Amino acid sequence: MFRKMDDFHKSYETLTEGTLKIFRAIDADAMCQNVAAGHRTLRGMAWHIVITVPEMMNQVGLGLSSIDEKTLPPGAPAELTSGYEKVTGELVAALRAKWDDDDLTRTDKLYGEVWERGKTLKILMDHEIHHRGQMTVLMRQAGLAVPGIYGPSKEEWAQFGMELPPY
Repeated sequence: MFRKMDDFHKSYETLTEGTLKIFRAIDADAMCQNVAAGHRTLRGMAWHIVITVPEMMNQVGLGLSSIDEKTLPPGAPAELTSGYEKVTGELVAALRAKWDDDDLTRTDKLYGEVWERGKTLKILMDHEIHHRGQMTVLMRQAGLAVPGIYGPSKEEWAQFGMELPPY
């Protein structure tokens, strides 16, 4: 849960940088990769991250409009990235203009529960992290190189002159 807007903004900047690394590593051939029939594709998972921002944050009165939460995923990887950049930029601008530290303890009803806004921001980020992890599995299945987010990925170990661990 966030208690200071500055703490959120610093964390969110790091989060979006990592998510953009993942989005930018997706190629057109991998867009339809899924774990099994009837499950979200890599394209669908990425777009779910994008549209969750306005879906969730509009429930707390931010009025985000750069991406319609009901739109279907675009067909090209660059459009996924562009959509993500638009909506996250809009979120940051709206929060800077409308919320201060005191707003983080205000409550809203979301998904049948009452959440403090500091919790809402934390859940928004946790949700994105959760789906990024799923995306990296789909990327591996599609044969894509996975970028390191919280440390080097398998592909990056060699670039750093490191050996893969024996486990």
